Amino acid sequence: MKELFKNKIKSYLLSEKLIDEAKLTDIERVSRGKKKSFEEAIIKSGLFDEQKFAELKGKIFNIEVADLSKAEIRDDSLKVLSAKVAKNYQMVVFDRDGQNIKVGMVDPGNLQAHDAIEFLVGQQGLRAVYYTISLNDFRIAMDGYTGYKKEIGTAMEAAEVDFSQKEDALDISSESGDASLKSAPVAKIVSVIIKHAVDGGASDIHIEPSRGEARVRYRVDGVLKSSLTLPKFLQQAVISRIKVLAGLKLDETRIPQDGRIMAEVDGQEIDLRVSVLPMLDAEKVVMRVLDTSAGVPNLVELGFNKQHIKIIERNMKKPHGLFLLTGPTGSGKTTTLYSVLNDLNSENANITTLEDPVEYYISGINQSQIRTDIGYTFAKGLRAILRQDPNIVMVGEIRDKETAELVIHAALTGHLVFSTLHTNDAKGAIPRLIDMGAEAFLLSSTLNLILAQRLIRKVCQKCKEETKLPRATQDKVNKAIKNIPEEFLVEFKGNFKFYRGKGCNECNNTGYAGRSVVAEIIEVGRDLKAVIAEKFTDKDIIEQLRKQGFISLTQDGLLKALQGLTTVEEVLRVSQI
Repeated sequence: MKELFKNKIKSYLLSEKLIDEAKLTDIERVSRGKKKSFEEAIIKSGLFDEQKFAELKGKIFNIEVADLSKAEIRDDSLKVLSAKVAKNYQMVVFDRDGQNIKVGMVDPGNLQAHDAIEFLVGQQGLRAVYYTISLNDFRIAMDGYTGYKKEIGTAMEAAEVDFSQKEDALDISSESGDASLKSAPVAKIVSVIIKHAVDGGASDIHIEPSRGEARVRYRVDGVLKSSLTLPKFLQQAVISRIKVLAGLKLDETRIPQDGRIMAEVDGQEIDLRVSVLPMLDAEKVVMRVLDTSAGVPNLVELGFNKQHIKIIERNMKKPHGLFLLTGPTGSGKTTTLYSVLNDLNSENANITTLEDPVEYYISGINQSQIRTDIGYTFAKGLRAILRQDPNIVMVGEIRDKETAELVIHAALTGHLVFSTLHTNDAKGAIPRLIDMGAEAFLLSSTLNLILAQRLIRKVCQKCKEETKLPRATQDKVNKAIKNIPEEFLVEFKGNFKFYRGKGCNECNNTGYAGRSVVAEIIEVGRDLKAVIAEKFTDKDIIEQLRKQGFISLTQDGLLKALQGLTTVEEVLRVSQI
């Protein structure tokens, strides 16, 4: 049935010239490679948003479209179908009026699903009316079967009975404490916390203990949000359960510990990087959530503009030299590096990486984990890699003079080297490397490209609306846009509009959903190499950047705001102009 659905969609897209064969083939490749449904791959490509694609399905299958993003689905409607049947056929009953029910279907052409529901509702004396819905609306509706708060609440009640709030239940060294770690309620609480983070698209989970309770917060689209509080009697048991899963020492509470949890959540392979930090009288846990089943996103999916992608692709194909990424922690540098390396991955290239830690495993690439506790540093690892006959080397971070010198040496001796550095902007990377002891004339010979990036929240496409900027903000924006090269502004034809998200169910009333890269790129050509080799000032670098049509992080963000991808407020927050 899935093939029938896909073929009908493909035929319509091609016949209506909404897509060409090459793009369609690329979408199918992404679908297969990342184990996503065809619909997910279409949405991810940016060709349609969730609701527009639902409308397209309704047109193709001649079925009315329902928008469930703002609907309140009652339990008596939802539970006409069991959760298992609803999940299996990707359909939900979202409304009921007496004997009439409304059924939302992700695949309205699925005849098996029609037969199943006709049989079920026939037994109950009901009549079904069918609608097509988006995949996202289906997921939201499915949350009604097992609500997060409901699951946590039930588990907490069971845990309270289990623990009886006795002091000995908090002693992890005692037999009762050991039993508490294995208790079903504690395991359930940890499982639901992780599942909710994955379902909500969180990048990090924070469990922060205090004297009276523990707070659980999720970082979603770069912003921390409180989710729930755990009572005092559960604090240590939950943290200890996580330590057990991550293979950490339960009886060690005086020093930091790092570990990893591999889990499967609703068919997704999830890698959790666990960091435990001792606090005043307890421990804090932070878990970085990595969806390994999603695969490595490409540069378009990350949000790079077309001009920047051309520059990146031109420089990543050079036979040797240094390709440098800069930005603060959490700005997506490593993901961008993985995206580039994934494109370079081929049978005839020996690609070796040094990482701390390895975040994604890529088949065909040799990935090595740094272990500073036993003296295996970036510098020591890089010396070893150069004896491994590599074509391409990725060093996770340049942290010291020794690593900087070795990276430049590797780039000089015929290797293409990728690495990261912590600086505020792209041009700051040049004096930073020189301050670390790199010789200016060697740096000028090896440096190919410097890319600085940040992650910016995208405006929710469901509740996006045009907005007017305050006068002071408009003045700042006009000044920044005035200095953007004309080639970047052609598509707008002088018609500058800005947008904001009103807030809706889909974005949890934040007005934002998802994140995108904003970047600035310095391509180190002949003229700039000559400037770097000599004594230079900021003014000399800026003059060369002006000649190459450079746009700053702020300007790239404003271009995305003009495209309706983000808001001016978000650009100003990230760039702080």
